[in-house]
Amino acid sequence: MRKLGILLTVALLLLSVVAVNGQEPVELRITWYNDGTEGEALRTALDAFEAANPGVTVIVDDVGYADPNVYHSTIQAQVESGSPPDLARVNDGFRFAGTYLDITPLVKDAAYWTESFSNDVLNSLRVDANDTGIYGFPLGFTITAPFVNRTLFEQAGIEIPSDTKEDVTWQEWADVSKQVADATGTPFAIAYEPRGHRFWGFSISEGGEWFNADGAFTVDSAGFRTAAQSIIDWHQNGISDPAIWANLPDGPRLAREQFINGQVVFLYSGSFAVGGLATGIGDTFDWSAVPNPSGPGGSTGSPGGSLLVGFAGTQHPQEVANLLDFLTQEDVLAEFSVKSSFLPGHLGLAEAGLEYADNAEILNQLSLEIPKIDEQAYKLQYSKYAFTYNRPIDGRLAQVIAGELSLDDAIIAIQKDVDDAIAATEAG
Repeated sequence: MRKLGILLTVALLLLSVVAVNGQEPVELRITWYNDGTEGEALRTALDAFEAANPGVTVIVDDVGYADPNVYHSTIQAQVESGSPPDLARVNDGFRFAGTYLDITPLVKDAAYWTESFSNDVLNSLRVDANDTGIYGFPLGFTITAPFVNRTLFEQAGIEIPSDTKEDVTWQEWADVSKQVADATGTPFAIAYEPRGHRFWGFSISEGGEWFNADGAFTVDSAGFRTAAQSIIDWHQNGISDPAIWANLPDGPRLAREQFINGQVVFLYSGSFAVGGLATGIGDTFDWSAVPNPSGPGGSTGSPGGSLLVGFAGTQHPQEVANLLDFLTQEDVLAEFSVKSSFLPGHLGLAEAGLEYADNAEILNQLSLEIPKIDEQAYKLQYSKYAFTYNRPIDGRLAQVIAGELSLDDAIIAIQKDVDDAIAATEAG
C-alpha cells in the first residue's frame, strides 16, 4: 500500500505540472561552453525563465571549448544523426546554416529582433541572401585586445606607453614588456593567444591585405609576414613561452593562466576573457585593458562573439522560441551582459551603455576599440568562410615556431588549406 501511495503522489505531482502549463513537462537542452563567468549568468536567466514557465526545464550541457573544431564537430555529429540539441552556443554560425529553427513565426515580435541585432550577425546564420529567417542572437559583442599587468610596470619603474601617447606600435610593446619582465624577474614578456581570429587584427595593423582585387582570400602580404615573424621571434627568443603555441587546443587557456599567475607582462586576448581574468586575478595585482597596438594599417582588433541558436530538429519548437525571446529582452540581456562582463550584442543596449558593477573601467576601454575595427576584420569574421579562413593560421604558425616549417612554406600551406576547404564546400 505504501508503494502505491508513493506512486499516486508522483502521478499527482506530474498532473499538477501539466495542469499549470496545459501540456506535458518539457525539457530543453543547451550545448554550451564557458570563456569566463557567463555560464553562471546564463543559469540566473534560465532560472527566471523556468519560474515564469512552469513545466519547462532547461539543462545546460557544458562540453568545454579547448578545441573549437572538436566543439563544433560534436554539434555537427548530433545534427547529422537527426538528434541535435534544442539550442547551442556557436561561433561558427554558417557551419550549421539550413539546420536552424526559424523562430520568425513563433516569437511575439519578429521586428524587435531585426531592429535590435546587427543584420551582419543575423546574416551569419542564414543560408544565402534570399534567406530572411531569424535563428538566434549574439550573446555579446567581442573585440580582441591586449591586457597589461600594471603592478609589474610599477615595480619596474617603467611607464605604460599607452598612458601617455595615443599610438603604440607592436614593436614598442614588445620592447617595453621585455624591459619590465627583465626588471622584475617575470618569466615571460608576452602571451599571445594562438587563434587565427586573434591574428587578423595584428596582421591588418601591420598593413596586411587578406583579399585580392577579385575579392578572393589571400594570405601572402607584407603585413602578414611582419606579424607572423614577430610572433615566431617572440617564441624562439624567450619573450613568449613556446608551450602556448605547442599546445594549441589549450593555448588560450595557458596564456590566460600565465597572466593570472603574474608570469607574463602583456597578454593578447579579448573582451570575452574579462570575467574569467577578473575572477582569477582578484586583488592579486592591478591590471587593465590597453588600446590595440598601431601600425601602418592602423589600430584594429578583430570583432566576434558567440551566438545562441535553436535547431529545427527540436521536438519543442515553441518552447525554444519562447526561451530565445525571453533571453533577448533588454532587461534580461542587460543583466546577463553585466554579470558576464560582456559587451552587449544588442544594438539598443550598446547605444545606451551598461553600468557594470565589476570591471567597468576595463570594459569601457574595450568598448573604445570597437569604432576602430578595420573593414577587413568585419569581412573576415562575418564571412560564411570565417572559420575556414582562420583555422589553418595557428596550426601552421605553430609548426614554424616548432621548426617544422619555414614561414614561406607555412604561407603556401595556409593558402592551400583554405583554397581546398572552400573548393570542397562549393563542390558539396
